[in-house]
Amino acid sequence: MRIRILPPLLLSAANLTANTAAWCQSSAGPSPHATATASRATPEFAGAGLVSDVGGYFTAPLHWNGGDWAWLAGSLVAIGVSHHYDTQVRTHFQKTTGLPQTSSDVQDAVPSAAVFVATALYANLINDESGRREAWAMLESGGLSAATSYGLKFAISRRSPHQTSDPNQWFKNGGMSFPSTHASVAFAFGTVLAESGGDDYRWVRRLLGYGLGAATSYQRLKHNAHWLSDTVGGAALGCATAHFVMNRANERDQGAGFTVVPVERGAMLVYRVSLP
Repeated sequence: MRIRILPPLLLSAANLTANTAAWCQSSAGPSPHATATASRATPEFAGAGLVSDVGGYFTAPLHWNGGDWAWLAGSLVAIGVSHHYDTQVRTHFQKTTGLPQTSSDVQDAVPSAAVFVATALYANLINDESGRREAWAMLESGGLSAATSYGLKFAISRRSPHQTSDPNQWFKNGGMSFPSTHASVAFAFGTVLAESGGDDYRWVRRLLGYGLGAATSYQRLKHNAHWLSDTVGGAALGCATAHFVMNRANERDQGAGFTVVPVERGAMLVYRVSLP
């Protein structure tokens, strides 16, 4: 099922299909050097659709179909169920680690940052275009999910478990708990890692990708920074955003149209069309 974008609070899943795109040029096309330079400019090319993606991301609810609303309903149920266990989870960590404690925001963000940096560096090391696209998808989905999560934090103003033992402290001054930004970014990065690339090592990618999100969420609970439902909401947001970004990239690869690609000392106008 194809997901355009599912809102914050949406636990999404989408089937991504692999597509190949053909680049059509006139007989008097650009020089080989210009073509090679353009192929190395993958982040700039991928970023050319950023403005369009941002607009599509925040206006997607206007274009939802029945399946999209069904996924929203399912995610709300998942968040509601996890909210029922917020106190129990906090009590569990209170017995094992002692609460309240100071959260370690930087420490809990290190694994996600390491995955992104490793992906980008390795792609450039082996000069792999698909790897650069994957790194860009991580950066875009992580940025969009982080921006959305912060917007929700200010709007919902839920107090975190190190501020109160009551999980129902919503719309309170100083509340910045729901959803977990760490979880949303980790699941955004992890979903791109899990669902990109070929299928030869798909199980490894999914283990590492979704494991990153789960481990980050666990650390946020262990450090008493978030309620369980905060991490579930963050996971929903991160997964949905990653699928949105990857689907948009696939649509651009499949569709025909002109694109400006940066090259040395200028830019190249390229017409792209998919061939059967």
